[in-house]
Amino acid sequence: MTHRFNPPGMWQPDGRAFNQGVVQGEGAVVHVTGQVAWDEHGAVVGTGDIEAQMEKSVDNVRLVLDEVGGTLSDIVSMTIYFLDRADLPVIQRVRARHFPAGTAPASIIIQVPGLVVPELLVELVPIAVVPYGRFRPPRER
Repeated sequence: MTHRFNPPGMWQPDGRAFNQGVVQGEGAVVHVTGQVAWDEHGAVVGTGDIEAQMEKSVDNVRLVLDEVGGTLSDIVSMTIYFLDRADLPVIQRVRARHFPAGTAPASIIIQVPGLVVPELLVELVPIAVVPYGRFRPPRER
């Protein structure tokens, strides 16, 4: 079982969607490629709209984890890269919608000067641990 914790005597998440530490439980570790707001054809979704891009990026993460029996609550660590500091409140709001405090991963948010294409505003890089009881190998394509 995965254990998430916030030790006393240090700064606390105060309702934000992360935990200070996450002890990985038993399961298959799934490293997810950085997910951005690309649709299934590689077109950018939500050009200029950080909320739409966060939602699409989370949806893409969900699709990867669904393939192997995982859920967003299986994410133990996530790095978020973003461009504009003014977008941070929206990024945090969308993150909180999908990662309630009880299942939020350990997390870091890093401001960067650019991503792989200029229209992209945010990129999510999660690591998940899918419990063996739910894990299934990805389908052969």
